[in-house]
Amino acid sequence: MELLTTSQAADYLRIGERKLYELVAENRIPCSKVTGKWLFPRHELDRWVLSGLARPTGMIPHEPPPIVGGSQDDLLEWSLRQSGSGLASLSEGTEGGVARLLRGEVAAAAIHFHGDAADANIAAVAAMARLYDAVLIGFVRREQGLLLPPGNPKSLSSLADVLESGAKMAARQRGAGADMLLTKLLAQAGAAQSDLSRLEPACLTGPDLAAAIRTGEADCGIATHAAARAAGLDFVPLAWENFDLLMRQRTYFQPSIQALLRFLPQESFALRAAELSGYDTSSAGQIRFFK
Repeated sequence: MELLTTSQAADYLRIGERKLYELVAENRIPCSKVTGKWLFPRHELDRWVLSGLARPTGMIPHEPPPIVGGSQDDLLEWSLRQSGSGLASLSEGTEGGVARLLRGEVAAAAIHFHGDAADANIAAVAAMARLYDAVLIGFVRREQGLLLPPGNPKSLSSLADVLESGAKMAARQRGAGADMLLTKLLAQAGAAQSDLSRLEPACLTGPDLAAAIRTGEADCGIATHAAARAAGLDFVPLAWENFDLLMRQRTYFQPSIQALLRFLPQESFALRAAELSGYDTSSAGQIRFFK
């Protein structure tokens, strides 16, 4: 990664050093301070310039509201508050969040796609023709699994057990990442969703699914380890997944997003993740893909 000094960055951007320092003071330009000196990643400056390109009248996008849509996650919601980002959350599943992002109704979408690709999130974003200026930021890797009543009274340890026993399964709505994972795992077992005894209607979030199991409406369901622990449920691990934040490149530089990203490397974030259980924070804040 090529790093530019203050004078080099000013020359590269063709602005005065005084103006550059003003942008730094206002947190409006990508930079970092090392041993008392400001350094500017050249590739980040390129994206910063591109994000501000003028467009013809009628095509200038409005700034999206400070909302993170998409998938629900306890650690994400805590981080939005704790970082002082001012970002709110609107949880309705991965595909729902992407749809709102495309319509300009949210600043970012929390996503966890599942499919045949080695990295399903990157594959899905790369295929989104309408999202020509996407950037994908790593948040965490999460552990997904079977949520079960305390003591696991039906002795369920796999999806095969669920299918064989006819246990009632709480499931998420179509387009939710957990529903994609369920479809994938069933296919690997030679089964389909129609083979399940499903609780209806679908649960809109992981905590909703956990509550359905806790109250006895369902015998099991797929959600995160953190959701199981929060509800006091048993948990059988099934898979780890990438849980990322998808946004447009211009949004990446907004103060609310930058406040969240500055918070992710802090020790308190890692400690909270460990407390909630089922998180790997090694990818937090990393740019995993952009176009």
